[in-house]
Amino acid sequence: ANNFAMKGKRKTLNAGDVLSAMEEMEFQRFVAPLKESLEVYRREQKGKKEARKDKDKKTDSEEQDKSREEENDDDDERMEEEEQNDDEEVDN
Repeated sequence: ANNFAMKGKRKTLNAGDVLSAMEEMEFQRFVAPLKESLEVYRREQKGKKEARKDKDKKTDSEEQDKSREEENDDDDERMEEEEQNDDEEVDN
């Protein structure tokens, strides 16, 4: 597997390197089950990644909603304070 990676001018091994090395070393009976397992693993990881993205999107939208509510609350408080200040100025 290292030799396949070196031929590809890479320092990191990938699944293809390992599978090619196994075929070259005459371990063909292990290659098919290993490929199937790799595909299952990749699908699981992809599902987890998508679920994480969906969760992050929901969290982001909830945070935006909260921040909008807080901004509206802050605006309401400012308006109330300004009205109180206006009332005090009129009394003076």
